[in-house]
Amino acid sequence: MRMEAMEHAAVEGTAVSPSNTAPTLMVDVVFPEQMNHHGTLFGGAALALMDKLAFLVATRETRCPMVTASSGRIDFHHPIPQGRLVELSGQVLRRGRRSVEVQVDLTAEDLTSGVKETSASARFVLVAVEGPATIAPPDDESFAALAGIGDITHMVEMVFPGHTNHHGTLFGGQALAWLGKAAMVAASRHCRLPVVMAASERVDFHAPVLEGEIADLAARVVAVGNSAMTVEVLMHAEALLTGQRRLCTRGRFTMVAVGYDGRPVPIARPLGRRLG
Repeated sequence: MRMEAMEHAAVEGTAVSPSNTAPTLMVDVVFPEQMNHHGTLFGGAALALMDKLAFLVATRETRCPMVTASSGRIDFHHPIPQGRLVELSGQVLRRGRRSVEVQVDLTAEDLTSGVKETSASARFVLVAVEGPATIAPPDDESFAALAGIGDITHMVEMVFPGHTNHHGTLFGGQALAWLGKAAMVAASRHCRLPVVMAASERVDFHAPVLEGEIADLAARVVAVGNSAMTVEVLMHAEALLTGQRRLCTRGRFTMVAVGYDGRPVPIARPLGRRLG
């Protein structure tokens, strides 16, 4: 976990025991704008919701400004159709002097039958910061040394005020949504089949993206299994007027090819690294 671009503030209190409070809950409804082309909740949108709750839980725990430093153990268990109620539950697992680890579970509920099922879960590490964000030195890390399969997918997003948090930097949940979209495009282009996000091994936030900058994303399939693909995604920030770039976020996602019945289907086996 690295956060070179921000000054860490101490989170006062015990370094091992979080407060003994009930889970924090957040409720939302899956609307059409959050859907993918399968008619289910887009994985990036789910990650954005979970990151938002993790931020609320960590801030309540510490009463300090918090930002997401990393996420891991991200698993998608069941797809969530349009119209379902989603209930997110977040609780502190561990608390350090400068960081808090939060577990978030996402449950989908059919409002007509009352049936609930846990659809996704993730862990987030958030760190306390103070003062304005500073710029990290340029970072030319790229895919040059990364063994991958196929072409690199490139996409850019403009960071507008609606994408930022109270620090004036790109909100972590929005970054996760963009990373998920880039992973979906890269995997879909690779297999030419519908894909869904199944898991994320890890996402690390190295530096902030400031309002007015471009988020430049590059995604590449790095391993292929029978129906699953591992996609590596890098996100750089670029200043429009100077062209200066720096690595801000790096994530690895597992995408699964599915048929039109939503079940995994085998994909072609190109030469290259394989899962497992």
